[in-house]
Amino acid sequence: MKKKLLMLFVLLFAAFLVVGCSGDDTTSSSGEDTNTENNDTSSDEGADEEEQELTEVKVGYMPNFASVNTVVAGMRTGAFEEEGIEVELVEFADGPTIIAALESGSIDIGYIGPGAHVLPIQGKSVIFAWSQLGNADEVIGSKEKGVNEIEDLEGKTIGVATGTSSEAILDLTLQEAGLTKDDVTLMDMDASAIVTAMISGSVDAVATWSPNTNTIKQELGDDAIMLANNERFKDEFPSIASWIVDASFAEEKSDLLERYTSGLYKASDYRVDNLDQVAEWVAEEIAVSADSVLAQTSDGIWLTEDELIEMVESGEMKALYEKQAENFVEAGRLTEDQVLPVEDYVLFDNMLNAATE
Repeated sequence: MKKKLLMLFVLLFAAFLVVGCSGDDTTSSSGEDTNTENNDTSSDEGADEEEQELTEVKVGYMPNFASVNTVVAGMRTGAFEEEGIEVELVEFADGPTIIAALESGSIDIGYIGPGAHVLPIQGKSVIFAWSQLGNADEVIGSKEKGVNEIEDLEGKTIGVATGTSSEAILDLTLQEAGLTKDDVTLMDMDASAIVTAMISGSVDAVATWSPNTNTIKQELGDDAIMLANNERFKDEFPSIASWIVDASFAEEKSDLLERYTSGLYKASDYRVDNLDQVAEWVAEEIAVSADSVLAQTSDGIWLTEDELIEMVESGEMKALYEKQAENFVEAGRLTEDQVLPVEDYVLFDNMLNAATE
């Protein structure tokens, strides 16, 4: 009997040990699984954090399709994110103000139209990427004020934002008629004031750009007459729009600039094939009607990355920038000794290095 009890006790004790060891293994296994899961989660979170570490770039623009279409396409398609960049858009009224903001450091990158190029030509900022040949500027007269052709501008009051691409087109328009600025009265005003002045009849004509031109023609109807635009002077005055930075930014952050340019290239290719979609995105971004932005899609000649690179490699782009500087001298807006060599203010190497293919 004692032997049976002893055997029973031994069996029960052995069973207890097995259950205990099994419990420890289970706990250990569970702990290891839990730790593995925690490690995996931690790893994923680390990866997510790394993906979210984008370099913020503040980009100055003007509220029109020509200025912002490429950068908005890059934002909406993820082209900049692929380059590790997050774009913050900052609105300005004109190019000279954007250049001043670059100098103060309140923005990193900016877009300028043709007229504001008088500043980088003198070394006040550098051009790191081509945007487009534009056709957004117009000189518009009021028939009611007796302006039916260019010659009628003599003695008239003209609203213009000095230092902009529209002033350059006005200069050429006056020259064609054998007139100078001494033959007219110029009123220097900002973009919004130009529209108000023309619609109210405070001026006889204006030189401005899209979408102001579209608003004026829509409001005045048959009373408005378009006297000249970029297209009229494309051979004599290439209306180049460009992307610019302060020279110190280009020197200190060349890698970031190259990545931003690559994002622009990807966006350019998308835009060419999806112009209406990009116009809708721009309308949402600048909070205006889609129809008004769609009306601006003919304001420039939009090129692909391959076409841009070909322009650089063939020397065509350099020749256009040289012609632009020459025109400013001929128009009296610059003297020859103020004009730097094109290579000093246009970063062709950045354009080539940023090629995505």
